[in-house]
Amino acid sequence: MSKRVSTHFSLNERIVFEEGSPGRRAFDLPALDVPHRDIKELIEPELLRAEIPGMPELSEVDVIRHFTRLSTWNYHIDLGLYPLGSCTMKYNPKINERMARLEGFIQAHPYAPAGRIQGSLDIQKTLESCLAEISGMDAVTLQPAAGAHGELTGILMIRAYHESRGNPRKKILIPDSAHGTNPASAAISGYAVESVPSNAQGTVDLAALRKAVNEDVAAIMITNPNTLGIFEAEIGEIALLLHSHGALVYMDGANLNAMMGITRPGDFGIDVLHINLHKTFTTPHGGGGPGAGPVVVKKILEPFLPYPVIGGKTDGTLFFDYDRPQSIGKIKAYNGQFGMHVRALCYILANGPEGLKEVSEVAVLNANYIRAKLKAAFALPYDSPTLHEVVFSDRRQAHHDVHVWDMAKRLMDYGFHPPTVSFPLIVSGAIMIEPTETESKQELDAFIDAMLAIAKEAEEQPEFVKAAPHTTRIGRIDEAGAARRPVLRWKPEE
Repeated sequence: MSKRVSTHFSLNERIVFEEGSPGRRAFDLPALDVPHRDIKELIEPELLRAEIPGMPELSEVDVIRHFTRLSTWNYHIDLGLYPLGSCTMKYNPKINERMARLEGFIQAHPYAPAGRIQGSLDIQKTLESCLAEISGMDAVTLQPAAGAHGELTGILMIRAYHESRGNPRKKILIPDSAHGTNPASAAISGYAVESVPSNAQGTVDLAALRKAVNEDVAAIMITNPNTLGIFEAEIGEIALLLHSHGALVYMDGANLNAMMGITRPGDFGIDVLHINLHKTFTTPHGGGGPGAGPVVVKKILEPFLPYPVIGGKTDGTLFFDYDRPQSIGKIKAYNGQFGMHVRALCYILANGPEGLKEVSEVAVLNANYIRAKLKAAFALPYDSPTLHEVVFSDRRQAHHDVHVWDMAKRLMDYGFHPPTVSFPLIVSGAIMIEPTETESKQELDAFIDAMLAIAKEAEEQPEFVKAAPHTTRIGRIDEAGAARRPVLRWKPEE
């Protein structure tokens, strides 16, 4: 058993505003072969900005070395396993990047008329068709810029649907195993939120749900598989129950990577769901974005899609259709994050139907491999079968006063990014691991070895684990202080 990290030189780095000296330049261009003109003669004075105080003067080599040194400080998905449960940090194939950066795509102006960007529209229309087929739904909007933005879009469509029938209704039901953004999306949309408890198996408590459903309920927002990685096997019955009261079923589709090619939300009663392209179709994630969270709907919600939608004329050309009297309106500039759409479509077409099914199967296999290897060392709060991710708790290690955040810090000493911790909230001391389908058995075994070593350390030398990390550039920081008293801007000394 060995750690993947070792002592290695790592250069310190001041911030760029503390570097440089007056007069330092990248390089000098040759003298002009046309008459010199002062910029003040060419641009109106009120449009010229005064000199920016404190701007560093740097050479090209200064700049390159500064950012290269900084780049070595980060742990990232191209470096190794990034097992963030629920956030699905998977490897992004570089061919997707190449395709998204083709000159024809990056040069297309966002305000170009539809007649000049038929190829780009065809890509978006094809992606819409693929997402509808994969999810078993009828219509798609690509506009939302992230998963939570997709949630907001979906709930606003549900509100518009109910309003069209004379009553927007009052509340949204959300299982306690759902993603944390769901309540915020419902509240922003003007709904009260009511939590539905889980049963002993970690799925929705049907008896409690039956008591909660009435004519005031607009919809349920259900994550499936839920944040415990457990598939809501009674989803068909849940959908029938909600529909019998005139309510709709919103599914948080963030975990779609566990079911592609195996089952489809549209086939088990879902009315609307969002799809996180980064979690299922390998587009960049989070700060590496921008993101994209398309929303797919059943036919009854199609009139309420954000406008414009991409329409087709009888001659085969595509156009932006703004004639949507029941639309919730525009929710994103242009027609969404086009570059993400290219990357996602590239991934879908490269894999094909059988390849996408295999993606889900391998994601589930990898998670269950980790589950089987670690369950003797870590407590499993719910012993139900899991899919793409597995949630342990720190219950056994807590007997030695070692908690989940201690083990997360110690994992960095072994060369891995920590998994998600302290979520889902229904598990005390949660350790949420999602390896994804892109990791090899060798990488998984190295991670498992590290986790087993930490479990042993927690028993034999708990104080050592509680003081981790020991080998990283920066030791344990005051996380509460960093969150509550952040210093976000550096000011040059007077």
